[in-house]
Amino acid sequence: MLQHLFTKLENYYDEMVEIRRYLHQHPELSFQEVKTPNYIKDYYLNLGIEVRDKVGGNGVVAKIYGGKPGKTIALRADFDALPINDEKDVPYKSTIPGVMHACGHDGHTATLLVLAKVLHEMREELEGNYIMIHQHAEEYAPGGAVTMIEDGCLEGVDAIFGTHLWASEPTGKIQYRKGPIMAAADRFEIEIQGQGGHGAQPHKTKDSIVTASQLVMNLQQIVSRRVNPVDSAVVTVGSFVADNAFNVIADKAKLIGTVRTFNEDVREFIEKEIERIVQGTCLAANSTFEYEYHKGYPAVVNHAEETDFLVQCATNIPDVTVVEETEPQMGGEDFAYYLQHVKGTFFFTGARPENVPVAYPHHHPKFDIDEKSLLVAAKTLGSAALEYQKK
Repeated sequence: MLQHLFTKLENYYDEMVEIRRYLHQHPELSFQEVKTPNYIKDYYLNLGIEVRDKVGGNGVVAKIYGGKPGKTIALRADFDALPINDEKDVPYKSTIPGVMHACGHDGHTATLLVLAKVLHEMREELEGNYIMIHQHAEEYAPGGAVTMIEDGCLEGVDAIFGTHLWASEPTGKIQYRKGPIMAAADRFEIEIQGQGGHGAQPHKTKDSIVTASQLVMNLQQIVSRRVNPVDSAVVTVGSFVADNAFNVIADKAKLIGTVRTFNEDVREFIEKEIERIVQGTCLAANSTFEYEYHKGYPAVVNHAEETDFLVQCATNIPDVTVVEETEPQMGGEDFAYYLQHVKGTFFFTGARPENVPVAYPHHHPKFDIDEKSLLVAAKTLGSAALEYQKK
């Protein structure tokens, strides 16, 4: 049966590429997806597959019924894009200024749609049922997974599998990890309120830029000196804004940054530690502050048994040349929420463009993938879905 699945996927490879390129040309931002979910819904309706749209907002869920009793397996793909201008010189370049698929979500969607088409064609010989979860708004917290789960996308599901096309690794490689594979991703905002004044009279001011600069340095001590080296963590200040004329001492300065962790205790500790350091730094500068900490996605924690199972499946796929355990990644993913409700695993599918020693990273204006990776992802997800019926 697996060989039948693989052959059918190969026959539809050109369609998979066509879908991916269409979506790449017509990207939509998180929580602003309108045409993309309609495209997905219409694809399923044209195949005669049961589909529900507006799930948890802009999500789409399709269901394929096998001809024989069995488990219910969910497969998930996201479909939102990023606020980045596409700088690639390719025929399928984004047609929307300032918006592009710079993370592979177009490929995820194309993979799942064609896999669903094949499963639907094979439905009479299949055991169990298959839930295709097309999720909106993965890129921007609070994300789409939470509301889709609340709207019932996991009802009756026994296990879930998902993958991310990974442009840093060559096509044919599958990377997995038991336990935490992607980090909790939080955001913080700090506004320093000083007292502005003339640049030539600093003694009459409370320089918010100096205070904020000291704060940036002080925050670096959290990971280096206050978190156990055994526990991975990141505290990054990504934005420092204190816009003023050259001869004016800034009244306010604003810092925005991110915290990445795997351990929930470390996550809570860092949130409180940032506030304590802000208080101390501002006290020393005789300035006031506002501090907000926004919790994003929790860590993606794969289930051990399902991860071992995925490894077995991937090893038996001819297109897969390497199956290896990866280091935990500090990027975030709201697939974490699905794994809090049902058993499953999330893995990486190599997608580095051909003849490129180093690919442009995810979220880069020239990001691209090797489209052959779509077929590898489809075969791996499809194999996991069918083989899990035997467990």
